[in-house]
Amino acid sequence: MTITPAILILAAGSSSRMQGADKLMEMVDGEPLIRRQARIAFETGCPVIVALPPDRPERVAAIAPLAVILATVPDAPHGMSASIRRGLAVARGLSPLPAGLMILPGDMPDFTLPALQLIIAAFRENPTRILRATTAAGRPGHPAIFPPDLWDALDHVTGDQGGRQVLADHADRVTHIPLPGNMAITDLDTPEDWTRWRSDRL
Repeated sequence: MTITPAILILAAGSSSRMQGADKLMEMVDGEPLIRRQARIAFETGCPVIVALPPDRPERVAAIAPLAVILATVPDAPHGMSASIRRGLAVARGLSPLPAGLMILPGDMPDFTLPALQLIIAAFRENPTRILRATTAAGRPGHPAIFPPDLWDALDHVTGDQGGRQVLADHADRVTHIPLPGNMAITDLDTPEDWTRWRSDRL
């Protein structure tokens, strides 16, 4: 049986630093970022859960053509931890139970299908380990895959820390997987970030 993790895309943020725009609806290679992220995740063949707030119908519409699972996060203002809890609840209800949970931020536009496939393949070789991506130079970033025995710990994170505390508490179980360039740390939170990123791609 193939060891298959689920992928949880965190897409419930408010884009509060975007001056009224929605960073997840910014266009990347001809499609909204949220759809691009969900499509790439779906193309891995893993189940994909997208954590969304209840007040962003345009995000829902953007990913509607994809066979992904929506996890509504009514308490999204409580931070990333709220999305993780909602996503975990969905993952626990899947059959068969996923062999792990990849936490993939929705606002990081440099990920590619081969990069996600690389970390998934590494997890299949080491399914009891935490697999965490790094930059090519070794700086830890996203995504990370957590085995099911750590899901209870993820369920108890608070605020906007995501899985950082679980990674710190179980540092001896973390295996780092270098991904090309800086894709593991490139997130775009402001219009200026997007302008610089697009300029660098020219």
